[in-house]
Amino acid sequence: MQNLPVILSGWKLTLVDPPERKIREDERGNLVPVTDRDGTAQFVVSLFAKLAVGPGQRAPKGEEIKVTLTADPGEGFHEGQRVELIDPQVSPYQVENRGRVSSGLSFKAAGLKPADPAPMPAPMPREKSA
Repeated sequence: MQNLPVILSGWKLTLVDPPERKIREDERGNLVPVTDRDGTAQFVVSLFAKLAVGPGQRAPKGEEIKVTLTADPGEGFHEGQRVELIDPQVSPYQVENRGRVSSGLSFKAAGLKPADPAPMPAPMPREKSA
């Protein structure tokens, strides 16, 4: 099963490395841009994903993930910025190379957008002095 939709609304995603063109090494050792089957340029972004928890709760350890973006996300993204993925998907993979097996999850999304700022807590009512 590939390209499974994934819901990340309960996660805080923070930019580690801003989006850039995805590059791979070809069989001759040259660095070449990655495109999809239609020739559309692919981009990659590194995010730190951490479970969003309520006030007073402690979040478990987060993890850095790389996400392939199927469209140019545009300018204006910077390290440390909170973001959301547009139509995120996940695919399990397993690759064998020289007798070693590597497996994991690959992430892909249609795009990237700034996250809405976290809502501000309501102010505490002041007590009236006598």
